[in-house]
Amino acid sequence: MISSSDDTKRPASKGAGVYILGGLVLAAIIGAGVFWFVTEPHPVGEERLASIEGVEADAARGEKVFWAGGCVSCHAADGAEGKDRLVLSGGHRLTSDFGTFVVPNISSDPDAGIGSWDIAAFSNAMLAGVSLDGSHLYPSFPYGSYIRMSDQDVADLYAFMKTLPASDKTNAPHELKFPFSIRRLVGGWKFLFLNDDPRVQIANADDQVSRGQYLVEGPGHCGECHTPRDLLGGLKTDEWLAGAPNPEGKGVVPNITPGGPDISGWSASDIAYYLESGFTPDFDSVGGSMVDVQKNMAELEPSDREAIAAYLKAIPAHSNGD
Repeated sequence: MISSSDDTKRPASKGAGVYILGGLVLAAIIGAGVFWFVTEPHPVGEERLASIEGVEADAARGEKVFWAGGCVSCHAADGAEGKDRLVLSGGHRLTSDFGTFVVPNISSDPDAGIGSWDIAAFSNAMLAGVSLDGSHLYPSFPYGSYIRMSDQDVADLYAFMKTLPASDKTNAPHELKFPFSIRRLVGGWKFLFLNDDPRVQIANADDQVSRGQYLVEGPGHCGECHTPRDLLGGLKTDEWLAGAPNPEGKGVVPNITPGGPDISGWSASDIAYYLESGFTPDFDSVGGSMVDVQKNMAELEPSDREAIAAYLKAIPAHSNGD
């Protein structure tokens, strides 16, 4: 009887094991499917692309968008001056906790640069972080901010970029640590962090502050450096523009909210003048990576620098985020 009892128990135990194993396999398949869907690149929708393609683009307006977007700061050759700043041959190395990003050539060269890209390919890169081959672009390219750009500004910028000099320079690939070298994982980052919501809510914002918000949160992408990040590289928007460790490892990026020690005592006109001239109210001068940014800001219309200043005075105050 004991032997008979044991025999009846064994098949039941094996059957339970098969069910458990089958459940695990099914869960793994479902998990893989969810992962594949979440991390898949999602280009700009056809309706939005049609809207951008239908815009009457103006290269002259696009030049202002170009300077607001800070393209030169990363994509010009290191040390470039004067007209050479408009040769967007890339090559600059951006160090980070994830590895080193090598800035690509985005000149009008059809092979080494983006000269062969049509407006759809350009829009996908700017607004969705999707490259010409359909793969994810790394968010070291600040499409997390550019996603807020208007159809008109995207079309105008594209028109201006087509007028810039070509460079046949080829650059090395990124040098990233595992698992960050797996581009597919960028889709998970986008799922968590990529959206076009306003970074802050400003009650009763007038037209000037709204314009400043667009410039700072969109093409100007100021928060990409001035806002602290979490371990996954997402911006801590509850500490918007509160300052952050320098991503390249030297010092900190200043707090530019009304609550920090860096510019809290500056008036809106002080901020606008700094962006134009590079001089602080104490007659100090701009330094570090902000030198290139200030040169870009100096190319904007005075009203746009004033709008940026008005926005920076209107945002919530934070203590340092570093």
